[in-house]
Amino acid sequence: AWSKENPPAVVSHILTNGHSLENLKIPNADEGRIAVVIEATKRLREKHPDTALYGLITGPFTLALHLLGTNIFMMMLETPEKVSEVMEFTKEVSIAMANYYIDAGCDVIAVVDPMTSQIDPTLFETFVSPPVSDLFAHIKSRDALSSFFVCGHAQQNIEVMCQCKPDNISIDENIPLDYVRDVCLKNSISFGGNMKLTVVLLMGTEEDCQRDALNCMDIGGEQGFILAPGCDLPYATPTKNLLAVTKLVHEPYQQDVIRTLADTQKEDDTFDMSDYGKMDKVIVDVITLDSESCTPCQYSVEAVKRAVEEFEGIVEWREHKIKHRESVQFMTSIMVKSIPTICIDGKITFVSQIPPKQELVAAIQRRIFEKLRHKIKTQKGSVLLLGKDDNELASLRPVAKQAVHELGADVAIEEITDEKRILELGVSKTPAVVMLDYKLKSEGSTPSVAIVKEWIKEVL
Repeated sequence: AWSKENPPAVVSHILTNGHSLENLKIPNADEGRIAVVIEATKRLREKHPDTALYGLITGPFTLALHLLGTNIFMMMLETPEKVSEVMEFTKEVSIAMANYYIDAGCDVIAVVDPMTSQIDPTLFETFVSPPVSDLFAHIKSRDALSSFFVCGHAQQNIEVMCQCKPDNISIDENIPLDYVRDVCLKNSISFGGNMKLTVVLLMGTEEDCQRDALNCMDIGGEQGFILAPGCDLPYATPTKNLLAVTKLVHEPYQQDVIRTLADTQKEDDTFDMSDYGKMDKVIVDVITLDSESCTPCQYSVEAVKRAVEEFEGIVEWREHKIKHRESVQFMTSIMVKSIPTICIDGKITFVSQIPPKQELVAAIQRRIFEKLRHKIKTQKGSVLLLGKDDNELASLRPVAKQAVHELGADVAIEEITDEKRILELGVSKTPAVVMLDYKLKSEGSTPSVAIVKEWIKEVL
């Protein structure tokens, strides 16, 4: 799938669509997009001989997951030998890609394997360590350097990553930098990270970026630390923010200035989430970096989509990409700390974990039973915002939208400026708010007159 503001993302899995491993081949350097990237690398090498170039390749486990889909997690337990066969193939693909980049002039081969954050150290050592160790040994034999990059909540695997003997390990903001520092230095491995991508580099000021960079530098220290963004920069990251970081790194005076400045960074306002999840429908929220560019986020969203299909009409799902300030506010409001996270009715349920479909379905079902012991019926209402003109409506609009957002409600908001209709609603002074409430009272049977009278009393 192609996107205007993100790299292309894998959305289908060839080894689950009727193809066999024997039918796959290692791509050549002159094929497809690989040829374009290799040509760009050669031009950069020639133009910038003193700049270290990183060649990023898809790590063996993440590539295996792209080929097999999330079935790989169950296969590791049920048919481990088949997973190992695929991993052997993806290792050879990674070695080939490393060779293409090294031949084109890259100094560092970065093995980007974000999906390893989804497995524990035991599975990592069983399926990932052997092929990745071979890969790093090959890169070293070519007189190049290597980096092992993982994003997401992968703290449990830092030790076993070091045992694969890369030259560097790089992480994102999900993992404490001081923890990675201590583990890596103990193993004589350099480490990189972990500037905040969205709230700082994308949405922050130049001073915010310098402050975050200085904090990383203070934690990382001067031995083996590489200051870097935690993951791919969002496309809209302001150039001035990156230049500000560069200035800080190269000018000790600017570091002194930032140290002496008062911390003026303000936390985003949070939403009042006390009533979130009290609507009839169950709301499944997925907090992501961006499912179009972050592989673990993509598979988390896909897992939610598949599970929600089992609950047509009574469960809704939403993705909150923290590239947008409102999503950052939502994330802060429900106290989410790691990406991706799946919440059910505002309650954190799966943290940096892609749940099997049946497990997620069961979690949603439990929430449904908590809310209603019978079939959920949708209650739909409307909020009418009345004003004589757009200026009057401007004051009501953000209040209504935030109220609906904080409730997680499925409520339509209608704006009315027609004077005749406003009068018909019994309103003589604007701005005004009118609530329309529609409730199902009878279905499949004829109620008695007495019952209907009681219903009418409710709206008098």
